[in-house]
Amino acid sequence: MRSVPAGSAVGGPERGRAAGALSLGSDMQARLRGVVRALLDAPGLEGAPYAVQLAVVVLASRTPWGSGVVEIRTSQVARWVGLSRSYTASVVVPWLRASGVVEVESDQGEFKEDVGLRCRVVPLLEARGVVGHPLNLRRSELAMMLFVMEALMAPGWTLKSGEVIPSGLLAARTGKGAPTDRLALLLLVLEAREDGRVRQCGGVVKGQRGRAAVTLARLLGCTAAAAERVLERLEEWGVVVRPRAGTGSGLGQRGRLVVPAVAAARGGQITAGRGTPGMMGAPSEGAVAGFSGPDVAATPSEESEAGEKPQVSEVPEADNPAIADPDDAATLHANHASGVPVVGEVEEVGGFSGVAGLGSSPFPERVCVGEEPELGEEAEGLCGSSGAGEGPLRGEQPNTFPIPSQHQQPATAGAGHTRTGSGKVPGPRLPRRRLVQVPELGDALRPVGWLWDRLSGWQQQQIETAARAELVRLAGLVPLPQDAPRALAERLEARIAQSRGLVMIRQPYPWLLHRALVQRPACSDTRCDDGISLDTGQACESCGNVIHLRRAHRARLGAELDQEQPDLPAAERRRVLEERLRAHTEREAEARERRHAAQRARSDRMRAAARERAAREQEEAAARERVRQALPCADCGREDAAGLCQGCGRIRELNALIVEAGMCQVSWTVNPRHTGEVAAVMDQVRDDVLAQVAVSVGELRAALDADGVNVADDPSFPDVASVRGLRAAREAAADYRATALAQLARTRHAQTEGRYAHAAEQSRSHHRHDPTGPQSLAAAARAAETARTRTAEHLLTQRLTHLREQHLPTPAASDEERLSEAFACVPGSAARDRPGADDLRA
Repeated sequence: MRSVPAGSAVGGPERGRAAGALSLGSDMQARLRGVVRALLDAPGLEGAPYAVQLAVVVLASRTPWGSGVVEIRTSQVARWVGLSRSYTASVVVPWLRASGVVEVESDQGEFKEDVGLRCRVVPLLEARGVVGHPLNLRRSELAMMLFVMEALMAPGWTLKSGEVIPSGLLAARTGKGAPTDRLALLLLVLEAREDGRVRQCGGVVKGQRGRAAVTLARLLGCTAAAAERVLERLEEWGVVVRPRAGTGSGLGQRGRLVVPAVAAARGGQITAGRGTPGMMGAPSEGAVAGFSGPDVAATPSEESEAGEKPQVSEVPEADNPAIADPDDAATLHANHASGVPVVGEVEEVGGFSGVAGLGSSPFPERVCVGEEPELGEEAEGLCGSSGAGEGPLRGEQPNTFPIPSQHQQPATAGAGHTRTGSGKVPGPRLPRRRLVQVPELGDALRPVGWLWDRLSGWQQQQIETAARAELVRLAGLVPLPQDAPRALAERLEARIAQSRGLVMIRQPYPWLLHRALVQRPACSDTRCDDGISLDTGQACESCGNVIHLRRAHRARLGAELDQEQPDLPAAERRRVLEERLRAHTEREAEARERRHAAQRARSDRMRAAARERAAREQEEAAARERVRQALPCADCGREDAAGLCQGCGRIRELNALIVEAGMCQVSWTVNPRHTGEVAAVMDQVRDDVLAQVAVSVGELRAALDADGVNVADDPSFPDVASVRGLRAAREAAADYRATALAQLARTRHAQTEGRYAHAAEQSRSHHRHDPTGPQSLAAAARAAETARTRTAEHLLTQRLTHLREQHLPTPAASDEERLSEAFACVPGSAARDRPGADDLRA
């Protein structure tokens, strides 16, 4: 196989091959448009140069249907994208590897450069067998895609059989900006209609760039100024023209964007004007001036898919004069989410652009389909204007939505706010995630993974919430809870089949939220979903019973009619039978309505009774609470103390802390059967705890005296001092418990448990290779310490329970005794007469 010069095959063979490839039917054109858009929107190509994006499309078109592996030389890739071999090897191939979209294996040359490539386009391989996926291509579709690419940009070669593959329309366009021009021509060809015209964007175009430039900017995802330069180069090569229809005054009307090759391939007529286009594949001096046919509004193509957004992304307003070509800017790439300021080049309004010509239909082919303003940015992209969903052709009283002007747009990048009338949620945008980043929903939402990538961050969050709720509900319907993701995935596949594939879903967010994820029972059985039982996956038996009953009733009515009027003609019999069936259906509907009314009445009565019962229970609870609040204190007799006043409650808590600390001390110091020794230990612990409480209260008094506060005149001091004293008592009780645990951990039982745990840890499988190593010994020591601590806690619990059952003598203090100023206002104390108690009370 040898190469053919780019300009050597101009003439009959090339024109015939190009005409055959560009005369696509509407279905095939929509199919290929969805394929190209899915490839350009693949995760990993964000910010990639146009050369890399075009290389992905080229490799996908040249992928063999059977093996899926493209074997190609680096020089051939360079000729396809219109760049040098060195640039392709040093920039394009590394980009392909890093993106993850293409798996590249290479054979290196003498200087370690990539010479031979074996490439696998990952999205194309992953989509195989996925019903409705835009990249799930048949053999014929893949061949037609290669046919189109060859007609547009094939470098040209001669096969061994002698067959000449001519060069494409832009094969001679090489060097700087060539990948951009080639990719732009491919997108325009896939958007062109039968007459070669490309539907342009709607709305009012600001600036001097023109509607055609804004349309191409939305296709490429660049600024209108960069798109204008691309169009100028394409016009120079004669592959794109922008004719303007003439008027009686000699002024030009609104221009069109025409691909002459598509018009010629499909038999369209282009009228000559100021000049005649030059030969395809070579620069021309003039452009076509006139073109016949109606002009319609820029809306998505008839066959555009839900994932596609032809001519809909907003165009940055600012033009950077320092960027002479889109290939020079890293941010000018295909339509991905980016951080550039979104200040529209087109002011979105609710109307159509262009003027209808003679002999055309008075109605447009399609009015904007994006009519739900609450959708996010991806669904809004299906329409050229967020407010153009209703226009003068949508009815006498259209529903309009507020559309802010340019001055209401954010003017700085990273502002994080959206238009109020665009249906987007105000505030910072949520980041978009791939489905693999939500592993718990990966199996359930795998059939709609391509639609998931088309959603905005906020829409993905809403779909995730709805999917989780549906999985929880399905877990109670399917035989096993782990079968819920499978059941939801089967439902999504059935919904996709009903919609005739993913590519036919124009608005992914409402389709997923209101159609795909919801269950649609066809009968009264809660397990029924469109006539399929969720637990068995077979036809729903309840639905079969309903159909059987209806058929039986029809047969019964027919038999009664034959018995009453046996001689009726067939037509009259059918009419009478239909009337009786209709009457029976009306009676059933009336009976059903009566049952529903009776059920509503019962529900209302039950709700009223429940409200009365709740009110009555609330009144009874309030009455019981009032009685409880009026009870006197059980210790001091204070009125309205709810059974125990605050001071007596603190005294009880202090006594309980002292008893708990004493039993902890008894548990390891004396024999609980020796009552005298137990009483002596309890008295000693009580004196120690009260001493700590006295010290704490004394510190508080000294601090207040140092600040010049007279505690005798301060009414809040007793409460503050009592709280501080209780805290000191809690700390002392905790210290006694910690001491008891430490002592019990040294007992024979605890040490035995520690040795057992140490040996068990050393014998574990991951320590057997080095049982005496530092890691094994450290793990064994930790296990032994844990075992001793748990044994000490168990022993302490047992001994405290035994001591409580013995009812140890714990004499309480009399009413005349006081702990300190902290309990001066509370009668009854845990303190007993001991040395220094008078000083404490003073």
